[in-house]
Amino acid sequence: MKDRLTIVKVGGKIVEEPETLSALLRDFSAIAGFKLLVHGGGRSATRMAADLGIATRMVDGRRITDDAMLRVVTMVYGGLVNKGIVAGLQAEGVDALGMTGADMGIILSEKRPVKTVDYGWVGDVKRVNGEALAALVRSGVVPVIAPLTHDGNGHLLNTNADTMAGETAKGLAAYFDVHLVFCFEKPGVLRDENDDASVVPVITRRVYAELRESGVVTGGMLPKLDNAFDSLDSGVSEVIITKASSLGNLAEGTHVINGEK
Repeated sequence: MKDRLTIVKVGGKIVEEPETLSALLRDFSAIAGFKLLVHGGGRSATRMAADLGIATRMVDGRRITDDAMLRVVTMVYGGLVNKGIVAGLQAEGVDALGMTGADMGIILSEKRPVKTVDYGWVGDVKRVNGEALAALVRSGVVPVIAPLTHDGNGHLLNTNADTMAGETAKGLAAYFDVHLVFCFEKPGVLRDENDDASVVPVITRRVYAELRESGVVTGGMLPKLDNAFDSLDSGVSEVIITKASSLGNLAEGTHVINGEK
């Protein structure tokens, strides 16, 4: 039987505010067994860029990463935000190690090709070194991974944190019983976006098809769920979509699983 590994992805908003960060660190530290954290930090990057007189350009919610912006996100994601989380976890008794995808070569990406938009130094994940990362986790270290990867040719690449969490989960599924948790602002997938009590507790492929056909699930939740099922196809046991404040009780939220019912 494989050991359980819980991979938690948290957005920048959660780790950038002292109150929510404190609660996250406490709840994450209390998760039993092996664990790993992937984080964002976009708001801090935008503020730092403004302080430095560097314009932030976004297209469809994605950050255009030119040379100047790459320096900013490297400082913020790999430094300010990442090390703040690591220091907080150490205070909670967790032996955390802050990393990017370049460290130990754990996540290799390729620069996104130019189509209708040139995103600059943005990476699409090609490979996760699951063996190296699994050895690190088994040694008792808790990796805290910033949303930066590398291309193998000396370039860092700004990389979507949701994608990094999903690809990391897939890369570690051969070594662990992986449970992937996406924390965002809602308590789960909702039947009524205006009613936080309308959480769909379990989504199988059949339920997903029904929710999509009825228009309950639309917009940004579609790629989240598509990615969830892609992770399940690659050996991840389940994907949980929930609020960060529910991290202490992973029975809550929406559980995306394989199955027909």
